[in-house]
Formats: sequence, C-alpha cells, structure tokens
Amino acid sequence: MSARTPLNKVRNIGIIAHIDAGKTTTTERILYYTWKIHKIGETHDGEGTMDWMEQEKERGITITSAATTAFWKDHQINIIDTPGHVDFTIEVERSLRVLDGWVAVFDASQWVEPQSETVWKQADKYGVPRIAFVNKMDKTGWDFDMTIDSIRKRLAWNKVVAIQYPIGQAETFEGIVDIVEMKAYHFEGDSWEKITEIDVPADLRDKCEALRLELMEKVAEFDDSLMEKYFEAGELTVEEIKKGLRAWVTKNDLYAVTCGSALQNIWVQMVIDAAVEYLPSPVDVNDGQLDVKDIDSGEILKSIPVAADSSLAAIAFKIATDPFVGTLCYTRVYAGTLKAGSYVYNATTWEKERVGRLLQMHANTRVEIDEISAWNIWAIVGLKDTKTGDTLCDINDKFLVESIEFPQPVISVSVEPKSKADQEKMGMALSKLANEDPSFRVRTDEETGQTIISGMGELHLDIIVDRMRREFKVECNVGAPQVAYRETIKGIAADVEHKYSKQTWGRGQYGHVIITFEPYKEMDEADIKAEAKEKPVNKFVNKIVGWTIPKEYIPGVEKGLNESYARGFLAGYPMVDIKATLTFGSYHDVDSSELSFKLAASKAFQAACRKAQASLLEPIMKVEVNTPEEYMWDIIGQINSKRGRIEEMWDRWQAKIVTAYVPLSEMFGYMTELRSASQGRATYSMEFDHYEEVPSNVATKIIQDRWFKLPEEE
Repeated sequence: MSARTPLNKVRNIGIIAHIDAGKTTTTERILYYTWKIHKIGETHDGEGTMDWMEQEKERGITITSAATTAFWKDHQINIIDTPGHVDFTIEVERSLRVLDGWVAVFDASQWVEPQSETVWKQADKYGVPRIAFVNKMDKTGWDFDMTIDSIRKRLAWNKVVAIQYPIGQAETFEGIVDIVEMKAYHFEGDSWEKITEIDVPADLRDKCEALRLELMEKVAEFDDSLMEKYFEAGELTVEEIKKGLRAWVTKNDLYAVTCGSALQNIWVQMVIDAAVEYLPSPVDVNDGQLDVKDIDSGEILKSIPVAADSSLAAIAFKIATDPFVGTLCYTRVYAGTLKAGSYVYNATTWEKERVGRLLQMHANTRVEIDEISAWNIWAIVGLKDTKTGDTLCDINDKFLVESIEFPQPVISVSVEPKSKADQEKMGMALSKLANEDPSFRVRTDEETGQTIISGMGELHLDIIVDRMRREFKVECNVGAPQVAYRETIKGIAADVEHKYSKQTWGRGQYGHVIITFEPYKEMDEADIKAEAKEKPVNKFVNKIVGWTIPKEYIPGVEKGLNESYARGFLAGYPMVDIKATLTFGSYHDVDSSELSFKLAASKAFQAACRKAQASLLEPIMKVEVNTPEEYMWDIIGQINSKRGRIEEMWDRWQAKIVTAYVPLSEMFGYMTELRSASQGRATYSMEFDHYEEVPSNVATKIIQDRWFKLPEEE
C-alpha cells in the first residue's frame, strides 16, 4: 500500500519533547486512533508500544527512537517517537535529520522545559517545520496562555499562533475550541472517545475571536493576495486560513499550537489532523528536489527529483541489533526505489553492499516487504559495512547526501570483565553497541590497559552496561565516572621550528618544519565556502609553495600533529580548537621520509604548547532546578559551592526555577544533595552546554591526579 500512496499524501513526522511531557503517550494514542493498535498501553505501566526495551519498561522513559507507519484519512504517516532525556540526544539528532516535520509536545503545567528548548534548537538547525501540542490540560496547574507565552519567549517569539483553545481547566477540562473554524467540541464517554460539536462557550467567545484575528493577521502577513483581501474585507475564509497556514508552517515561518490531554484521550485525533493538514509532504520540502554532493569535493553536484523512478538516494540513520534477524539498518529513502536482493553503493565508505531483506517496522515488530519506495523510512537487513550517516545510492550514479552530526561524549567510566569468558564477549558487545550509537565511544587507556567507555551522561553509560549484561551476557565491574576533559592553547606560537635529524648506519632520518600554532575559534573562509555546518575540531593549513617540502611528506606533518593532539600535553587529554599552519621547512634527498616529518611536527607541537599557554578545558552543564520557593536560597548556595554560575531565576506556576552553568565534575551525586536540601521536593535536569577553561588551582590538582594516580586507581 505504501508504494501506491501519492507522495503528497505522505507525512514523515517525529514526536519531540522534554522527558515526561507525554511524547510516547501521545504516540500511543495516535496509533490507537489510526487503528495501528487495538489496545492502549500506558507508558507508566511499562506497556507502551513504542517503549519496547526492557530498560524502557522498567524506568518508564524512552531510551531509543522507535519507528512505525500508520494511515489516517487516506494519508500515510511514518512516525518516529524519540527520547526526552538529554543523555540520548543522538536519537533525536539522527531522527531530525531524516524527517520532514515534528510534533513538539509541551507539559501545560511546566511550559518550556530545558530539553524542549534543546530539541527545538536541533530542529531549527535542520530547518524542520513543526507544530506544538500542549499536553496534560487535565493536570492541576496548567496554563495554556502562559505555555504559549513561554514558547514565544524562549523558542519562537513572533512565529507562534494558537489554532485551538481549551474549555475548562484541570479536572473540569472537557472540550476544545477550534480557532480556525470557530467551532467548539465536547468530549464524553468512559475514555472521552465521543466528540460532540457544541456552541463556543459565551465566556470564551471574545478570547477565541481575538485569537482568530491574530491568526488571520499572521497568515496574511506572508501573502500579498491574502493581505489585500484581509484589509478590504477584514476576514478570511476557513479554506484561505488553512491554505495560508499550511504554506507558512511548511516554510518554517509559523508554528501552530494545539492542546489536549493524551492520557485522557482528549483531542489527539485533532493533533493527527493538524499534522496531516499543516506539516509538509516530501514534495513540499525543497520544492520536491534533493540536493546531493560530489563524493570527492563535497560540493553540490545536482538536484534529484523526489520520485520513485529517480536515481536511488538514501541515508542510513540508525543501526540496531536484533536478536532474531541480526543487524538492522534503518534507512530513509529520499528518491528512487530500493529492492530486496539488489546491490547498492555506499558512497561514504566507497563499498558495494548487497541488500538482503527489507522490513517495515512497528517498534520492535516487523513485516517483510519487497521494496522501499521514495521517502519511506524502513529497515534493511544484510548490510555489513554501513554505519549511521552513510549514503546509499545506485552503483552507476554515485554521490553523497548530507550526513548527520554526532555529539561528543562528556563522561567516561572504566569497565573490566569479571572473568576470562566475559573478556572474550565484552569486546564484541562494545563493538556492536558503538556501531549502534555514535555518541558512545570505546578506547583502551595506553598507560593502564583499561577499557574506557564514554557517553553523554551517567544514565547513558548505565544503560550501556545494563545492555551488555542482558543482551550479550557480559558481567563487568564499572569504575567511578570520569570527566571528559579537553586541552587547548590560549596564545599564538609563531614560526615554531624543529629539525629532526638522526643519523644511523645506513639511511638516516631528516625532517624540518616551521609551523605557526594559534587558537582556532571560528570557521575561516575556506570552511564557509565548503558549507561546513560545524567547524572541525582542529585545523591544518599547508602554505608550502614549490618544493621546499615535497607534497608526499605533507601528510606526515598532519599525521604527526593529529597524533600529538590525541595524546595531549598537560594531562593526556585530547587537544581541541588549534589551527596549525605549515609555513616553511626543508628536506634531504636521501634521509627524508614521511616518518621524519611526522616526528618533526610532533616535536614542534610540544614546543608550541609551552609557548602558547596550553590550558585545560572542562565540560560545563546547563542546569535547571525546579524548587519550592522556601528552598531556593539554599539551592543557590549549593550551586555556588560547586563553582556554578547563576544565569537566571524565574517563576513557573508555584515553583521557582534556577538556571545555572556548573562544571560536570561537580555534579556527580547532586540528586542526593538536592533532595537533602529540599526535603525531596526539588528536581533538576542538566545538559551539556560548552567547554570552559578550568581555574588554575583546580587544573593543577587535575593534572597531578592524572599523572600520579596509581594504575589500579585509574
């Protein structure tokens, strides 16, 4: 059926929000009302359809994104439900990359929460249109007007319009006013499944008419013909409002806000209607064209029409291990048709791959299919060397689709197998988990020989260790959390020279380089021209002219620098934000080699670190504490004692919100301290924000601990 669905009736959407805002509950209702499931499972009972992992059922949170397909009013809706916890931000990032529209869910009693702000900014980065669903209108403390005001102030100032308004509040919440059509609906029945049209309540008519006036003004602002008619008649028809609203939501210029209660089954059907009505179809995105890049230069090569008969263009956005079918490669087909048993070209790895089976996914269940047509999101079995972000295309038409950016880990722990049998299995388990999750990294400490795993937070690594135990039957001991520090330089070391010369019996070694090192803080013109979305960690520039250094030795210089960056200088942490410009050098006809220049560059870098004031950087977390007012000053004192910097204090309903920036190293065990200071009534959330220089007294202790710590304590 999917292959026969016209592209203008396909919607690829995701559900995003802060943790506990009700994303998975909303998705569950969407599946129920679209007849994808016949019984509603509650997330808090561990029975949600999309939360299928054992860890998700136990914790009542979403850990991994899950995909499904449903049908509603002759439209096909491909849906991805994403996690709300910041530790699993990679799941949101890669889903945002491949979807056309989003439903952002907000808790009506909490307004815009930290992770909602984070995922909204991620959607802004990819330019993904979205509508908002203000959930939990039945909850005590809700305030629809304040939620919209919060969305405007924190996310999208003048781009927000309400298209619905609630009737009643908290326990008296019983209906919705449709602002577009100026119709009201009342909900009845044991599960509020019966919807009855009623008159707009008299006490809400003025408010709703004002909102409709605002809606018409916003819609008319973007269209000259609608603006002219609005000025002449002072009114737009329902069809004109819908047409104009769809046009501007699709272009990411307006965000329509709906409301309801997913848990109480109120108005979720109308959220599906709004997604179909206002979010873009594949042919609405970039005028139905996909820009692809040249494999070698990375520049735009051509545009491919979005159609089933176009050349194949697909991106692998998620790898998962299934105990029954092996490795699943979740794939978004942008153009063309992918057929079971065919061969595709991985333009990222330059390898040919054979497509085995094709599966239409519904969370962790699957249906085998023969082909995946343009703009569908399903899974491939049988790809051996494909990773997250890789481009799949036709063997005879090779190009790259824009890839996915991966966040850098901020926390590490050591893991040691409990037995020799566990040791043999642990390597395989960690390799598979790292293949699934690009924000999870594994390395071996060169000094201690320990295996170090790194991730986005304590919960992230806790889930990884739990998965090793359950899925791969690996028992291991876990060390204390370690902060992922970085190193950099603060000054400029101009024309640092090193001449590496070593004479032995036979052929010697000779490499001579002059390099300027400086902080690399912003993209330079070359990066901008290459349309880099994010500057590289470090930058190497070759300004050698002629044969001062033969070009075959230049890679040795860059390799020597990269290896030095990885080893660090002060405490053995990776060096970042450094620009190295090779300006001059010399070589020997017989004794020079790539190795000689690699060693010369490495020595030059060490000398530069002494001149350019090498410094230690630490991850700084954005922390938001929700506390009753009587505990606020105690909590501020706690934050100050942790080298925190208070950014903002404001009210959210009956609570006080404190926003601060605090070093990650100070946040371990903070939940226990917070509960103690607030009698268990305060809560907090945090996310990585940026790296910042460590104060000198703290840096000295970190460096000493790093170098003088006994191996068994590492």
